[in-house]
Amino acid sequence: MLPLQLTTLPPLSLYIHFPWCVQKCPYCDFNSHAAQNPIPEDTYLDALRADLETALPDIWGRKVHTVFIGGGTPSLLSAAGLDRLLSDVRALLPLEAGAEITMEANPGTVESAKFKSFRESGINRLSIGIQSFNSTHLKLIGRIHDDNEAKRAVEMAHQHFDNFNLDVMYALPSQTLAQAQHDIETAIRFSPPHLSLYHLTMEPNTVFAKYPPVLPDDETSADMQDMIESLTAGAGYQHYEVSAYAQPGRQCRHNLNYWLFGDYLGIGAGAHSKISFPNRIVREARYPQPQTYIEHALQRRPVHERHEVTRKALGFEFMLNALRLTDGFPPYLYGERTGTSITEIESTLKQAEAKGLLYRDHAIIKPTALGCRFLTDLQEMFLVE
Repeated sequence: MLPLQLTTLPPLSLYIHFPWCVQKCPYCDFNSHAAQNPIPEDTYLDALRADLETALPDIWGRKVHTVFIGGGTPSLLSAAGLDRLLSDVRALLPLEAGAEITMEANPGTVESAKFKSFRESGINRLSIGIQSFNSTHLKLIGRIHDDNEAKRAVEMAHQHFDNFNLDVMYALPSQTLAQAQHDIETAIRFSPPHLSLYHLTMEPNTVFAKYPPVLPDDETSADMQDMIESLTAGAGYQHYEVSAYAQPGRQCRHNLNYWLFGDYLGIGAGAHSKISFPNRIVREARYPQPQTYIEHALQRRPVHERHEVTRKALGFEFMLNALRLTDGFPPYLYGERTGTSITEIESTLKQAEAKGLLYRDHAIIKPTALGCRFLTDLQEMFLVE
């Protein structure tokens, strides 16, 4: 099979994973672990620096456009620890001027009290895991903050950040349409630049998967989605990705790079990477268990799995991401990011068009309204056995 031919490398982002949280939420399938006090902060920061140093040869000379610190609950980091982490990143990587640097945070009183110091360390975008403004629903999904802490956290974010995101979930256990609407209306009243509005899903290997709660039925969930579309559009938010809504010019640049098949280096326990070279694209995963990761990273062996993306898989991997964007992508981007010709998926593009799931012309390829509603079916059409 012919090797790939990438004439230009895509933009590069950095993802940093912080694996600890106060307690594991019953719906969460991320690589997060309930913290056993004290968190080994200094040792973990040593491991992150060693991990980054080990990865440098693969990205040498490439500028980093965005940084995202996720978890877990990275806002559990001390102010000094975050300052050290970002200092290490700046010392080792050429950050683009004005790079978007996002940090996930929880609304708990302890974390929100640190927002000012986060901003002073260089975080310029905060993503707050509100999930709901209803204390009953927060308890049902295992969150440790209440509605007052949620509102206070948003107020504090406004004080210190001009760019932030609120995560809100809907179709929660026993949630009514009116209750979901109240959550969305409350979020919009705070006028956040960005909203991530997620339908609760039962992910494998979670507590909710093992002990499913009573959830709204499909018809009610669809009504909630219609309500969200109406309220966000009326408030001036663009629905630019499956679960993402932004005020003009406030799309998440880091996530856009994922969806447009850009490159990302992931460091930290369980972090994933996608790195392009002129003739191949490589995916990596770090050791997921924190102590195991620390031990291997300090020995300069943080990577648990590494494989080259096959040419056969590229069409599906690209379309799996790019079709999440409601405005789609320009056709030339497929060849630029995969190093292959878009003619290799031409027959599937035609089939998707014929089913009314896809629109395309010389300037754009994007899902139709029907394609957005049946996005999984559309994406799976590009999966090659």
